[in-house]
Amino acid sequence: QRPLLSPPCPSCNFLDDPKYSSDEDLQEKLEIFKKKYMEFDLNGEGEIELMSLKRMLERLGVPKTHLELKRMITEVSGALRDTISYQDFVRMMLGKRSAIFKMYFPKGPPEISKELG
Repeated sequence: QRPLLSPPCPSCNFLDDPKYSSDEDLQEKLEIFKKKYMEFDLNGEGEIELMSLKRMLERLGVPKTHLELKRMITEVSGALRDTISYQDFVRMMLGKRSAIFKMYFPKGPPEISKELG
């Protein structure tokens, strides 16, 4: 049995990265993303896998087909894995991968959008 993992510190690398450091309220956003990521990491292994993503999207009222979920994971993880890591999740929410996310959630996931204002 693998030990339970948690995401690294919420600000690791992102606060120092010039691509993201100009983002207003970056620290607050990172805290929200960490909280949400940990909610969606339903198996407690530090990565969001397909079934966790499926349950997450259903809870948010945005159910997706198995194929759509696989495509989303592939696009977010760069086709290297079949899970979404914490770093991938934050990059998706903050960076150019947010375009991929917006394709699936034009207004962002309801819970996250409300918290970000």
